[in-house]
Amino acid sequence: MIRIDFNRLRFLVIDDNAHMRRIVRTLLHGFGAREVYEAEDGAAGLEGFTHYMPDIVITDWAMPIFDGLELTSMIRQPGANANPYVAIIMLTGHSEKKRVLEARDAGVTEFLAKPISAKALYQRILNVVVNPRPFIKTKTFFGPCRRRNHHSSYVGPERRKGEKAEMIKVQPLLDKTKSSS
Repeated sequence: MIRIDFNRLRFLVIDDNAHMRRIVRTLLHGFGAREVYEAEDGAAGLEGFTHYMPDIVITDWAMPIFDGLELTSMIRQPGANANPYVAIIMLTGHSEKKRVLEARDAGVTEFLAKPISAKALYQRILNVVVNPRPFIKTKTFFGPCRRRNHHSSYVGPERRKGEKAEMIKVQPLLDKTKSSS
């Protein structure tokens, strides 16, 4: 079993609901995280992202000023900030398939529907730390590879065929979080 040291990760929790921020912060502290920063809207979240340089952003979808999708799009602009590859976990009460696909297409790394559980949050964090997906850069998309599984027997449409796509390996967070014990 892989042990990760949450104490070595920096989190930014963005949610307009103070109660929800407190729940997520409490869970993260329970996992062992010490550096947990908070923001109450998209603008403060973007400012916190630039200032704190988090390893993982956990953001709500619906927020004042600009929402979690707009925030994700701003973070995923190559060259616009120091870390467009940051792991982004979308935490929302809107779990319809259309919303999940919209979040994926905006560059969200993981999606978690409210109400959350400690186990589900832990699993999403573990997934971005242990199984980071490469980033894809095309004319119309920049974000984590949307294909979680690669099957040689896949028969669906090949949307990338003929389109110039660059695959970028990201620095895994696992190296940063390995526990010395």
